[in-house]
Amino acid sequence: MSGSAHSTVLSGARVVLPTGTVAGGRVIVDGDRIAGSAHEGAEVVDLSGHWIVPGFVDMHNHGGGGASFTSGTAEDVLKGVRTHREHGTTTLVASTVTGDLDELARRAALLAELTQAGEIAGIHFEGPFINPCRKGAHKEDLLRDPDPAEVRKLIDAAHGAARMFTLATELPGGLDSVRLLAEHGVIAAIGHTDATYEQTRAAIDAGATVATHLFNAMPPLAHREPGPIAALLEDERITVELINDGTHLHPAALELAFHHAGAHRVALITDAMDAAGFGDGTYHLGPLEVEVKRGVARLVEGGSIAGSTLTLDTAFKRSVTLDKLPVESVVQAISANPAKLIGLYDEIGSLEPGKYADLVVLDAAFDLKGVMRRGEWIVNPAS
Repeated sequence: MSGSAHSTVLSGARVVLPTGTVAGGRVIVDGDRIAGSAHEGAEVVDLSGHWIVPGFVDMHNHGGGGASFTSGTAEDVLKGVRTHREHGTTTLVASTVTGDLDELARRAALLAELTQAGEIAGIHFEGPFINPCRKGAHKEDLLRDPDPAEVRKLIDAAHGAARMFTLATELPGGLDSVRLLAEHGVIAAIGHTDATYEQTRAAIDAGATVATHLFNAMPPLAHREPGPIAALLEDERITVELINDGTHLHPAALELAFHHAGAHRVALITDAMDAAGFGDGTYHLGPLEVEVKRGVARLVEGGSIAGSTLTLDTAFKRSVTLDKLPVESVVQAISANPAKLIGLYDEIGSLEPGKYADLVVLDAAFDLKGVMRRGEWIVNPAS
């Protein structure tokens, strides 16, 4: 696609690039890509007083808009995807929850089709290979030890769309499963774990590269038993997921993670469930009933936190305004780092010529005003 009909210049904004922020910068969109130069007669959109940042990349998300990625039809999944796109998430990995292995394989086949269609960026299997004592919102009688053969079954069922598995790597078969995932180019993420510091180090050495929602569903940091948190924070090979919704983490825990890991090793995620962008009420996360009150999702039985109702535009604003993190650091954690992890940084994750025109427009208060995905406005800042 070329010519002025498909060429747009977004001008006057503060543009966050990998090299830093450019005041009064511009982003040139040609068709579905970012271009290095504009066509004669291109449309000019004045975004003075705004920020332009790369589209957000969420690598851990169970649903939204009243729809679940863990059950329902392809149209249900698309409804959730559309909801998150309206909040700036232009790339999304769909997360499952613990279920029967055959059921998960069938789910993977459906999500694989949506991956091939370009609607989602792959599949994250959260469970069933997790520790019962750190199960969170997972059905205990469906949990199982990691078995490389069963992990391989789900990889195969995903037809190349498997991006990540969350495992309790201290369980029997855990390290062998990590090695298998590494061999297949799939992220092994340590989470819902009761591992010791030493066991976590062993999993990292075996090939694990991500900490699933650091601090949550794992032993707390203690001075004589530092546990997984210390091991995950100190190792340069690990990227730590953080849920910045004000419920999952105290601001001091978020600051601790950014300080010790550095912005280059943080991925801001939502861990969202159906109620994200939808509202309070009763929902299901896999087979478990969830009650959402005042935006906080908890299991009806037991009261465990059951995912979040977070959208990434809220996480972005909170990180900059309440947590006082540099905008460039938040962009790194919410766009570039997850794009690199899921192997798509050559196409998304930064505002560079040749990449998809995926971007978010924020006003001076960091409220979302525009979302573009592949050159098309999802939310038009002129509206």
